[in-house]
Amino acid sequence: MVSTSVHRAASIARRLTPIVFVVDDDVSIRESLEVLIRDAGWEPETYATAREFLARPAAARPSCLVLDMSLPDLSGLDLQRLIARNRKTLPIIFITGYGDIPTSVRAMKAGAVEFLAKPFDEGPLLEAIDSALDRSRVDLEREAKLQVLRGCYESLTVREQQVMGLVVSGLLNKQVGQELGISEITVKAHRGRVMQKMNADSLATLVKMAGKLGVDNASTSL
Repeated sequence: MVSTSVHRAASIARRLTPIVFVVDDDVSIRESLEVLIRDAGWEPETYATAREFLARPAAARPSCLVLDMSLPDLSGLDLQRLIARNRKTLPIIFITGYGDIPTSVRAMKAGAVEFLAKPFDEGPLLEAIDSALDRSRVDLEREAKLQVLRGCYESLTVREQQVMGLVVSGLLNKQVGQELGISEITVKAHRGRVMQKMNADSLATLVKMAGKLGVDNASTSL
């Protein structure tokens, strides 16, 4: 059921037209990119300032951001830092009229897909957007899987979470029982419910799930 929910959400996201956001205070750039993006089959959304863009809720479909390095309110790098915290599945393509090497290096190290100097050719920009949207699709699917996994984990009782933390840390049922002050039979019952609720078909799978969730013995102890 978990995989079915994830696949359904991923399928819906893939069918929706990707959004290409543009943040640039130059109206002529915004207008020309809007036409270019729409002609390429994507949905453009343009903004003159970083704060206007930040007021827009995150998109629940593949998307990317074409971002001018120099803006009237926040710098492109400042906006990139904010996006890295709140919109992790949004790849960024920087454009600038006077970029320098140190600035482009900082942008790329922070995860930017591309850094293009104005005036730029349409070809490289479209290729960069296509690559960014592919990355966004992958990130959205990964995030959808993680959200489902979190939901499964939150369905566990406190005791089941404790058992899971100890089991994935490598303890045997008897040792888990000693740690929690319960019988080995009770541990087995909790462990069985954990495997069922987490949709884990093996201990190895459960360990991988715990790793993705950041779950360990320390995080589940009282």
